[in-house]
Amino acid sequence: MALQVGNMLVRCAGQNHLRCFTSIANKLLQPNINHASRDYSKKSDSLTPTTEETAKPKTALEKAKDVASKIKEAKRKFDLHDPLNQTAQPTLFEAQLPPRAVDIVIVGGGIMGCSIAYHLCREENLIGAKVLVIERDPCYTRASTVLSVGGIRQQFSIPENVKMSMYSSQFLRESKYLLTVDGKDLTDVQFNHQGYLFLATEAGVETMEKNHKVQKDCGASVELLTPRQIKAKFPWINTDGVALGSYGLENEGWFDPWSLLKGLRQKAVAHGCRFINGEVLDFNVLQPGKKDVPLEQHFAGDGRRVRGVKVKAEGYDDVMDVNCAILVLASGWESGRMGRLMGIGEGSASEWMDVPIPVEPRKRYVYVVHAPDGPSIDCPFIVDPSGAYIRREGFGGNYVCGISPEVDSEEPPVDVTSMDDLAVDYDWFDEKLWPKLAHRVPAFNNLKVKSAWAGYYDYNTVDQNAIIGMHPGFPNVYVATGFTGHGIQQAPAVGRYIRDLIFDGEPQDLDLSRFGFERFIYKTPLKEANVV
Repeated sequence: MALQVGNMLVRCAGQNHLRCFTSIANKLLQPNINHASRDYSKKSDSLTPTTEETAKPKTALEKAKDVASKIKEAKRKFDLHDPLNQTAQPTLFEAQLPPRAVDIVIVGGGIMGCSIAYHLCREENLIGAKVLVIERDPCYTRASTVLSVGGIRQQFSIPENVKMSMYSSQFLRESKYLLTVDGKDLTDVQFNHQGYLFLATEAGVETMEKNHKVQKDCGASVELLTPRQIKAKFPWINTDGVALGSYGLENEGWFDPWSLLKGLRQKAVAHGCRFINGEVLDFNVLQPGKKDVPLEQHFAGDGRRVRGVKVKAEGYDDVMDVNCAILVLASGWESGRMGRLMGIGEGSASEWMDVPIPVEPRKRYVYVVHAPDGPSIDCPFIVDPSGAYIRREGFGGNYVCGISPEVDSEEPPVDVTSMDDLAVDYDWFDEKLWPKLAHRVPAFNNLKVKSAWAGYYDYNTVDQNAIIGMHPGFPNVYVATGFTGHGIQQAPAVGRYIRDLIFDGEPQDLDLSRFGFERFIYKTPLKEANVV
């Protein structure tokens, strides 16, 4: 009976190890072992019963319980020395050795990496792909995701950006059901359905009207407001200098980025994705045997491709190789540096390797202020012509605000190796931001800064738009980076798009091919007019 119970428990633990643990159970229950001849006094965790345990006969039920307990302990120890064991679900970002080989490696475990992992793994039962996500900052202390203000809007100048936000907005609405995991709390992204209000001066009216037409053609629910209409709808706004406004009526607002990140990551893990805490130090690149190899011959062994990554896992001194068939680069503001490690930007034009990934970190400040006389529940996400923005945070007179420098302005380089570089400049608020807020909303003359933080944009230095899709120099490398502050709201759509490219070879719901890397090679940038 005990052996039957043991076998049943082993099957529950994982079919792959049934034979191994059944043999252990058999050894545990062999009646002819002379336990008294062995000293187990200092081996309390031994798999073999001690003399004390054999001092008096045990019932079959007691023996079954012993077997179950020891099989559980044996399996725990076995898993620690079996990095290829995919039946065990390790703790998120557990300090462990990475597997030796997987199908897909995702470099970067922020919102973009987690969304891609979620979309790849949610159909694992049909495709069976093994996915590994490598993230070096499991606390996300410098990740763009958790330092975001969490806005989502449809008011862009490029149709693909509008459609991505519309897709993501629907995903947020359904996230509580899409991201459900048995035994876990429901994911609540706290989606506040309050539209963006863009304000334009006379010089910006023509651009706003063009953008409005693009948005309406895509099916977005937005309306243009005259200064009089703005004043009637939001009487606390000062419309001096405002010639036109654009207001989102639905599918816009803000949400909690951390809750979305956690939900995507948790669901991906539930579907078999592996997350490890480690740093990618280099890539194993197979160089082409001949030049100008046609794309269809790359996978035949004649072309360049990434065969794996070199990883230093947290808690281990050795650098380990992880082989993969496909690599997804979703490392945010570090993508430019990662690309150079692969040779992107270091090679020849004939091999499409002469243009670097044009992404670098740009620092942004976010401030939380308390204004007792400020607007209440009717406060939209206001974007001033000066670049200053502010939104409501709860219902207690608190607001989140910031300001984006002009697109073509020079910004000092950042030192991402120093945490001091994330120090907040409060003079920036007093001198640059507060006067603009107080001018637009006089109630903000009376406010107090409660807290603040600094974070990095993965800033696309060429056209401030996303870089998504297969890199032309590598037939097995996909890129998802350069979102310039829009990544948090576009992540669900990008995850779906990358999944379609990898599994289907072409987009199914969203065609984002215009965001491909080729535009930098052919010098055809895709400028976004509405960058916040």
